[in-house]
Amino acid sequence: MRNPGEDTDGAPDPADDLDTRLAARLTQLRHEHGWSLDDLAQRTGASRSTLSRLERAEISPSAALLNRLCAAYHRTLSRLLAEVETNPAHLVRASEQTVWTDPDSGFVRRSVSPPHPGLRAELVEGVLPPGADISYDRPPVPGLEQHLWVLQAHLEVTEQDVVHHLNPGDCLRFRVWGRTRFRCPGPEPARYALLVVLP
Repeated sequence: MRNPGEDTDGAPDPADDLDTRLAARLTQLRHEHGWSLDDLAQRTGASRSTLSRLERAEISPSAALLNRLCAAYHRTLSRLLAEVETNPAHLVRASEQTVWTDPDSGFVRRSVSPPHPGLRAELVEGVLPPGADISYDRPPVPGLEQHLWVLQAHLEVTEQDVVHHLNPGDCLRFRVWGRTRFRCPGPEPARYALLVVLP
């Protein structure tokens, strides 16, 4: 039987290591802002106990919770993940790209081209399993520019209360000001590239 924190050959699980580094960075950010857990709970709508467990790396955050935390700290998700990387580099090999999986929906997010202090854009690959449905109540940075290019299967994206049904090869361009929703109607997983540009 596999022990927690180990993969099938007994080596440490990289996902657990990422969760630990992410938990430490989130704790550090909260202290930098001078917020208590109660303060952060009020700003994000998440419970104090959930935030406490997250900062102790007892749970993996969902995409929705990470989005709320990023909004509170005025960061994109890619920037937050880049801050916990051990060796940021100009050339990012495929094997070195950060891959994060949402434990609730199964959504897989790969930071193909993570943020860099001197650059405004980042490139992300997303894979939504059939039936996955993710909603974000607000953007991490208001006015965030996004270019979404569907690579495989079908994807439904809602922005500004407009529902877009996207097929392979379609590209949706928009700026994020309010709620957004990403849904994979199936039967195949939806795979897409997302270019994110800071305003």
